[in-house]
Amino acid sequence: MNMVPVSSTDISSIGYENGTLYISFHKGGTYAYFGVPQSVYTGLMSAGSHGKYFHTFIKGRYGYTRV
Repeated sequence: MNMVPVSSTDISSIGYENGTLYISFHKGGTYAYFGVPQSVYTGLMSAGSHGKYFHTFIKGRYGYTRV
């Protein structure tokens, strides 16, 4: 799985594979979010603010684990 660097104050890179969204944060830690639709990943990658999109559409909506 390929992590793509993004320009964000919160998020350093994002990856997606088989319904699992991977997010690495600047403050440390990479997390895997499960059952994330492709459309949510696409929205995150094209959002004007990756951090705002994450907090609005991903955080608290999908199960996750630190990897």
